Amino acid sequence: VVDAPSLHVQRRVPFRTTTHDEAQGKRMAAARMAMRRAWKRPWWTKVHLMRIPKHAAAMSDDAATSEEPTRHTLANTTKATPPNAGTPLRDQLETRGIVLRTYRGGQHRTVCPQCGGGSQKELSLSIHIDEDGQGAAWNCFRARCGWSGAVGRRSNGNAEGESGIAGTDGFAAASKKFRDVGMTARKPEVPVQRPKVNFQPPSAKVLQFFRGRSIPESVVDRNGIMEEKCYSPATGREELAIAFPYRRDGELISVKYRGPRKSFWQSKNCEKIFYGLDDIKGKKEIIVVEGELDKLALEVAGYTNVVSVPDGAPRKAKEDEQLPPPEEDTKFSYLWNCREYLDHVEKVVLATDSDEPGQALAEELSRRLGKERCWKVRWVAEQGRSHTDIASTAQENAEQNGDAAALPKPPKDANDLLRMEGPDAVKECIRNAEPYPIRGLFRFTDFYDEIESYYALTLGEEMGVSTGWNSVDEVYKVVPGELTVVTGVPNSGKSEWIDALMVNLAEDHGWSFALCSMENKVRDHARKLIEKRVRAPFFDAPYGQSRRRMSRESLGEGVRWLDDHFHLIRYEDDQLPSVDWVLNLARSAVLRFGIRGLVIDPYNELDHQRPHNMSETEYVSQMITKIKRFAQHHDCHVWFVAHPRIMRGWQGEAPNLYDISGSAHFINKCDNGLVVHRSRRPEDGAPDEVQILLRKVRNKASGRIGDTKLRYDITTGRYSDLY
Repeated sequence: VVDAPSLHVQRRVPFRTTTHDEAQGKRMAAARMAMRRAWKRPWWTKVHLMRIPKHAAAMSDDAATSEEPTRHTLANTTKATPPNAGTPLRDQLETRGIVLRTYRGGQHRTVCPQCGGGSQKELSLSIHIDEDGQGAAWNCFRARCGWSGAVGRRSNGNAEGESGIAGTDGFAAASKKFRDVGMTARKPEVPVQRPKVNFQPPSAKVLQFFRGRSIPESVVDRNGIMEEKCYSPATGREELAIAFPYRRDGELISVKYRGPRKSFWQSKNCEKIFYGLDDIKGKKEIIVVEGELDKLALEVAGYTNVVSVPDGAPRKAKEDEQLPPPEEDTKFSYLWNCREYLDHVEKVVLATDSDEPGQALAEELSRRLGKERCWKVRWVAEQGRSHTDIASTAQENAEQNGDAAALPKPPKDANDLLRMEGPDAVKECIRNAEPYPIRGLFRFTDFYDEIESYYALTLGEEMGVSTGWNSVDEVYKVVPGELTVVTGVPNSGKSEWIDALMVNLAEDHGWSFALCSMENKVRDHARKLIEKRVRAPFFDAPYGQSRRRMSRESLGEGVRWLDDHFHLIRYEDDQLPSVDWVLNLARSAVLRFGIRGLVIDPYNELDHQRPHNMSETEYVSQMITKIKRFAQHHDCHVWFVAHPRIMRGWQGEAPNLYDISGSAHFINKCDNGLVVHRSRRPEDGAPDEVQILLRKVRNKASGRIGDTKLRYDITTGRYSDLY
């Protein structure tokens, strides 16, 4: 199908015609007929102008003047041959379960073979068959189904919108002309029409229907609801239907009909707008519902600033997809058509259905209207219990009693709740609407359970876990989700102390760890950890001080214990690893092994390439932020070892955190900062005494700034309290 401007251009394509050339005249007539038929097709069938193979447009003069013109038909244009070519359209449809009373061209409705029309056996499957019977397309309009497809010329394996007579040379030449001038074949811009109606006042039967929905006649009358006898696509004949007029500034824009067996259809080629649009003109706060009956139900509850969407809800929301431009956002065209009514609105209450499609509709509306001004309604009943809770309880009772038929049907929308509990319940739900969730924006009440659990110390780790040394616990405990930066001069025992701390946490609390220790060989690191676990030297060496080395049985037990609690992050290439690479593997270790701690030792062994316009201070700030985010999101404690810069004129005193090479952000952004120091000065204590100096503690519930000392056993690598 081509649009009107394109059609106009195509008719001006200069065909080579002569009055004495009968063959050329036939080709022109066939091409014009093809264009007329293409133009007459309904716009929504999405049939596009056929792309004719190039050889179809290339004709020699001899062929143009021959008595019998050469036609590039479906038979000799193999590239455009549709699947099931030669198979009757009826057989193609029936093999897919689509059985109709007649297969003539036009619009048909039947029960969907995929969903069965739901519990109401709705005629939800809409089928359109081309007038020439060469193609058909269908779509199920039930929100929970949405099955669609096509056969014949409309199937995906065919060229777009291929027509049985479109292979004539004249039409091929015209198509080539379109391509040459860069025009795109697309569905036509169907002129917007106003509905032609023959309304009559609602009958007693219609009013009885609304009374059954708890909607009085006064509400029906104020909303101008009428009755009309018109053609029903669901039954294929004229039926009396309820007519919901869609008006803008009092002018009738479109009509939505509700026919027998809960069938719905709308007037064709009319502009899509909200139902009840005039009711929100100039309003600062509006309510959006999913159906006309829900709008009426809210009016019964006292709200007139309500509109209903004209179409059903989508099956699911497309949260991760970018919004289409307005001209392509056909499913939600009514939003753009009513933009002047919506731009000034400050609060939009989304009162859609509570089922999955209703929630998907709320999500799609909020994406377009702006979540910052949207609020969301939860339909609740029975003194504040949601319909989901009611259904769950009812299910349990039914299972216990063995009576599934006793399950009550919970309310899923405003009209259901109105019928079940009356207008006060509906009003209460609207009053209790909550701000629509915005990713990354929270209130403290959103975390109430976590705060209450923290107060009750439910997990037992909220104030930190013991390090295994009483003296250290007085100033420092290990809190999951925090970052501890460790520094100290070379050979002061930073890595050794962290290893001893991890062994204590593994033995006392069952923690497991990921180790990115790039200064240690694997075998040396294993030796140090096993010595701490077994409490015996690995070798008969001078550092063992004549103590007997561990047995092979102890070695095997130690290796198995290491395998349960420690996992290595090793970079096998010659290049240095980046912090992103380390954190990605650490995330995998959290998921696979459930690690509770990560050690990165040391900072200067990582790859620190950065953009030329970024300073080291900026780089360190971003790096520390990434590490802290990992710790918080995965409830892991991270120990990050960073060496101090070269200390000129050093006299053996302990460094401070501002001496760390690179940036002050190491101390500014960490949760805990400590210095491991072993002094060479006699006045600072015995050579085996190690100072643990807490220089920063952000969380006062887990520690404080202060100093303590431990005794180091060189034979086993373990630390112990001095007193």
